[in-house]
Amino acid sequence: MTGYDVLAEVYEWLISDAKLPPAEFAASYDHVLGLLPSNAYVLDCSCGTGQLAVGLAGRGMQVVATDASAAMVRRTAELSEEFRASVRAVQADWEELPDHFQDNTFDMVFCVGNSLHHAAGATGRGAALESMSRLLRPGGRLVLTSRTWELVRARGSRLEISDRLVRRNGRDAVVVYRWEIAPHWEEEHHIEIAIAQVDATGLVLVRSELLSCWPYRYEELEVELHRVGLRTELSTFDLEAENYMVVASKV
Repeated sequence: MTGYDVLAEVYEWLISDAKLPPAEFAASYDHVLGLLPSNAYVLDCSCGTGQLAVGLAGRGMQVVATDASAAMVRRTAELSEEFRASVRAVQADWEELPDHFQDNTFDMVFCVGNSLHHAAGATGRGAALESMSRLLRPGGRLVLTSRTWELVRARGSRLEISDRLVRRNGRDAVVVYRWEIAPHWEEEHHIEIAIAQVDATGLVLVRSELLSCWPYRYEELEVELHRVGLRTELSTFDLEAENYMVVASKV
């Protein structure tokens, strides 16, 4: 699992306007949150800067937020304090989760924000899904979002520069993605993400990070979920859509 410690400081430029407020981020999952009791115990195991975790806590849920990046965990704790939300923030990658929490603990586990592709290949991905499954109570659900890697790979290596400025904290920035697509699915791919901030004087400050990723086909994900005892209840997968969501329940 690779870092995000640099991008953590500017991560809000990567979050859409609609999902930047924690309450709105949580509201985007209303259709699955309706399956939970009001005092549900929930884990966000790729919490980023904490918008989802804080939004869930604002609804009265018991929330734990984890991330492999120390900087992301720190920012989640800061956001929790800002909103006076009760969120336990813990630094842990997916394979470390069973070291921190007992099996059959959570009603729902979130792994969103296109995070799973940072697990190292089929072996790492399987280990990550196994950890998430272990922590779910029987009948509990995993909510996972993913890029449609079939589309990403079809487009090949490329540079993507956003066509508008994104304004956060009184500063404008341009977001740039540089994709390095390996020849074969099972090989390590790379995404370099850069946030080029422009201040009032016209000075440009760039923060960037090169991230490793291992893509997967949708059908592979379905097999891997089943292998760790999860049954797909809902899938929005569409070969022509940029992203999709899977909700899978623990058998």
